[in-house]
Amino acid sequence: MSAMQSLCRLIPGLISLAMTGLLVAACDRGEREVMQTKVTTNSDDSRMETVEAPDTATDPYMWLEDVLGEDALDWVKTENGRTVSVLETDPRFAAVESRALGIYNATDKIVYAERMGEEMHDLWRDETNVRGVWRKTSVEAYAAGSPLWETVLDIDALSKAEDRNWVYKGRSCLMSAGRCMVQLSDGGTDSVVLREFEVGGNRFVEGGFESPNSKQNSSWLDADSLLIATDFGPGSMNTSGYARQVRLWQRGTPLSAAKLIFEGPATDAFEFPVVSHRGDGTYALVLQGPDFFTQTLHLLGEDGALTQLPLPQDISLQGFIGDRLVASLRSDWVVGDETFTSGTVVAVNVQDLVDGKPEASLQNVFAPDDVSSVESVTVAKSRIYIALLSNVTGRLITAEAIGEGWALSEVALPGNGSLKVRAADDTANDVFVSFESFLQPESLYRVMEDGEVRLVQALPERFDPAGFVTEQKFATAPDGVQIPYFLVRPADLEFDGERPTLLYAYGGFNNSSTPGYTFPIGNSPNMTSWLEAGGTLVVANIRGGGEFGPKWHQAALKDKRQVAFDDMIAVAEDLIDTGLTNPRRLGAMGRSNGGLLMGALLTQRPELFNAIVIGVPLLDMLRYHLLLAGASWIAEYGNPDIPEQAAYISEWSPYQKMGERDAYPEVLFYSSTRDDRVHPGHGRKMAAKMRELGHPFLYYENIEGGHAGSSDLTQRAFMDSLQIVFLMQKLMD
Repeated sequence: MSAMQSLCRLIPGLISLAMTGLLVAACDRGEREVMQTKVTTNSDDSRMETVEAPDTATDPYMWLEDVLGEDALDWVKTENGRTVSVLETDPRFAAVESRALGIYNATDKIVYAERMGEEMHDLWRDETNVRGVWRKTSVEAYAAGSPLWETVLDIDALSKAEDRNWVYKGRSCLMSAGRCMVQLSDGGTDSVVLREFEVGGNRFVEGGFESPNSKQNSSWLDADSLLIATDFGPGSMNTSGYARQVRLWQRGTPLSAAKLIFEGPATDAFEFPVVSHRGDGTYALVLQGPDFFTQTLHLLGEDGALTQLPLPQDISLQGFIGDRLVASLRSDWVVGDETFTSGTVVAVNVQDLVDGKPEASLQNVFAPDDVSSVESVTVAKSRIYIALLSNVTGRLITAEAIGEGWALSEVALPGNGSLKVRAADDTANDVFVSFESFLQPESLYRVMEDGEVRLVQALPERFDPAGFVTEQKFATAPDGVQIPYFLVRPADLEFDGERPTLLYAYGGFNNSSTPGYTFPIGNSPNMTSWLEAGGTLVVANIRGGGEFGPKWHQAALKDKRQVAFDDMIAVAEDLIDTGLTNPRRLGAMGRSNGGLLMGALLTQRPELFNAIVIGVPLLDMLRYHLLLAGASWIAEYGNPDIPEQAAYISEWSPYQKMGERDAYPEVLFYSSTRDDRVHPGHGRKMAAKMRELGHPFLYYENIEGGHAGSSDLTQRAFMDSLQIVFLMQKLMD
């Protein structure tokens, strides 16, 4: 297992508001000892985060930030009831929900398992096991399409036995010892408990390592030692609500006795350990993140001392291969007389880094061209797999060290879709890769060491694609940049300006929106019912995402945030100007950072839309850094405590801008009470402000489920259906 595979399980959500990317798929942490509004951050309600509250005369809805406050929850329940009465009673709702639930509970869906040596492990969910079953089978049985699954841990049974609403959040394993630290969340929050688990015995270890509920992570140093970042009491958490200390915890000793090996300043976005255990070497590091897009790597030596490695602070660690560290660059790196450009994958000898001489061995592994970007880097036994986006469609490249350079070759996989490396391990050079497009279901392939591609499984069609086509089009942004977008439409469409159209984008955190079957983002609704009812789907690749590499992302950072909003507006205008739709039939949808995008569309160009779905959003951008994990995103949006940055944030912060127009499209807000990443107060306050101003909205808040919005598949299907039926009512009726 590569360092980055381990890392991606350690801290779900630290880097990603929507869960994708490199550190982007991995990782989000605070404590403001200021004042007034108490917000529950842990599911056992035992620890509270206090946040600074402005004068309630300037914000009369501050009381809605009290997550579990009686008045706030009464408001939520009233709004939930009103929303359900409008949407669940629609004659289409039952069919939409049944369709979504049938797809989510299908037994013929592809099992995306993780490779752990000669075993494949996955978490399976269906209508019987709504919370999931951790299972394992052999690699060869899995690859042959005939796995014999053995249950490792039944989360539903565990929840029942312990009378807890456990949501499985991942594991960090040392397979040579057959031990894992399992992460369990009560209700779906980012806060978890850690419990040691014996994989071979399918049981929790009595008297083993166990850490109480917190936003935390750990990595095995050896069979009797953990590196752990957790809540060690006052002063041990940062202003984002995450651990700022990394400690060494020895078996048989209390957690409180763990030895401090690193402590970052309270203003850092994160500190956490990562250990790469491979057959060709073991490396232990502390990753210090001053902000969301920078990291300082500290290598732990055999003597217990840390050495800061001389790497660019915005480098992105990808793993290790032999004696080399592999990383990708977010900006140009000049070493000696050579420049390694932004977006490039590089490799460098670890000892040369320790000696302060990266120039002695630094090599360019792969450099993308102007229309390409590196989506992921996977380190196998002796080669590197690089998943690319080329004009927002997927390609897969392999790199293998030869002498003083790297030999590159392309894997022959389907085109015009999305590729993801799903499973790899440092014990072998074969990998499992998935492919999908908007109209072609996912297929799973095994790419062999010699380059042969073998089909493992293809997902059955969930709807008839024969009558649809996918096109890539471009809109022109105000600064002249061409903004690509995908259009999924009926093949016989008449461009009469009357087609019900849903526009989606994310546009942040270097996350790319790529072609996906029925919809591109895993936490968004299944779109089969929408397409079959006559709707069209548009996915915009606006700046702020990673579709064209780090510069595409950096073009919309901080004071340039309006660029992302302008890109989205340009796409919406293009859909109208080209005769696809009109404002009466045009809607938009986004969640998390995409919820901020929707708030900007709502407040800046409300006349372009008739309906907007705003999910688990950021909206009060002058306060976001004081709420839950918000401070960890300052590198993306800016710091409202700095007057110059507060000034530009004020120009587009949706909560503050609401009310400047006379009319707005109807909005469906959805959120989660248990979301301990993006505060539900954002959506609550925006909805309340719209009511005060007399503007239409619906609001639904799931009482559990965390930032994903749902804790099981039944809840997910219900949430999907609320959104689809709302869009049908507003855009089709």
